[in-house]
Amino acid sequence: MKRCVVMCLMVLVVVFCVLAVSGPAQSDEVIKLKYANFFPPMHKMSAMADEWCKEVEKRTNGRVKINYLPGGTLIPAAQAYEGAVKGIADISMMTQQYNAGRFPLTEIMYGPIRSTSARQASALITAWFEKFKPKEYDDVKVLYLYCGGPGNFATMKPINSIKDLKGLKIRGAGDTAKIISAMGGVAVSIPLSDSYEGFQRGVIQGSVLPVESLKGWKFGDLLKGLQVNPAIGNPSALGVVMNKAKWNSLPPDIQKIIEQVNKEWIEKTGAAWDQTDKEGVEYAVSKGAKVVTISKEEQAQTAQKLQPILDEYVANMKKLGLPGEESLKFVVDFVKTHP
Repeated sequence: MKRCVVMCLMVLVVVFCVLAVSGPAQSDEVIKLKYANFFPPMHKMSAMADEWCKEVEKRTNGRVKINYLPGGTLIPAAQAYEGAVKGIADISMMTQQYNAGRFPLTEIMYGPIRSTSARQASALITAWFEKFKPKEYDDVKVLYLYCGGPGNFATMKPINSIKDLKGLKIRGAGDTAKIISAMGGVAVSIPLSDSYEGFQRGVIQGSVLPVESLKGWKFGDLLKGLQVNPAIGNPSALGVVMNKAKWNSLPPDIQKIIEQVNKEWIEKTGAAWDQTDKEGVEYAVSKGAKVVTISKEEQAQTAQKLQPILDEYVANMKKLGLPGEESLKFVVDFVKTHP
C-alpha cells in the first residue's frame, strides 16, 4: 500500500514537471503568417503594408513573424479576397471592386459620392462598416478597410470639357464603368496591371483613376490630360482581411495588439494615399500632362448625369433586402459633415 502511494506521487511529480515545461514553450512559440499584397513592391501602399507587418512583429516582441509577399507573387489582385477565405494567404490586401457582386452594400463606397480625399473616405468606410456590419464580409476577419483618393478622368490627350469624353475608350469596371458610360465614354474592363500596355496599344484612351497611379503605376508617362471633377469623387475601396480560422487561432493578447495597430493604420494609410495623390499629379505634370478643373456649371451637369447611379444602388439593395437607402444617406451625410 505504501509502495503504491509512493508510485502515485512519483507519477504526479512527473506529470507536473512535463506540464511546467511544455506550457511556457507553447506560449512562446513563434506564430508565422503569410501576407499577400497585389501592389508593386515600390508602391506606397506596399510600403504601408510592410510597415504594418513590422509594427505587429515589434509590438508582439517577435511572437508573430510575417512573411510579406507584395506584387501579386502569391495571389493576383482579382483573387486576393478569395485567397484569404481559402487560406492561401493568412492575410491579404484586396479591393472590393475586383469581386463583382460579392460586396453589394459596399458598392456605394466606390460610387459618385463626391469624396474629397483618401483620409476622408477611409474614415467614412470605417464608420460605415461599424454601423452596418455587412454580412458580405462574414467569411473573413476584417482587419481594417480603407479607401483611395477620389477618381478622376485621365486621358492620353488633354481634354478641357466633360463633353470631350464622349466616345473615348476609358478603363473602368463595375460601378466605375457606370460612371464612364453616364459621362459619354465607352467603358473597357481590363486589369489595372495591364493598363500601361493598354494605353500603349490604343486599347484604351484613358482611365478613371485615383491620381496616385500616375506615379505609382507610371501611367503619367503616357497620360497627358487630367480632369479634376469634384462632382464625381468616387474613391477606390480596399481592405486588409485575414483567414477567419487563422484569426480565431491567435491568442487573445495577440489579437488585441493587432487590433490596435489596425486602428492606427486606417489614418496612416489614408494620409499616405493623399500624399501619393499629390505626388502623382506632380509626376504627371513633370511629364507634360495638363490639369483641368471642371467648371461649376459642368460639375452641376456631372451630378445630374450621375444621380441615376445612386438611385440604382438604392433600388438594387431594396431587391436584396439590404438597407441601401440608409447606407446612401449615411455616406452623403458623412461626406458633408467630415470635409
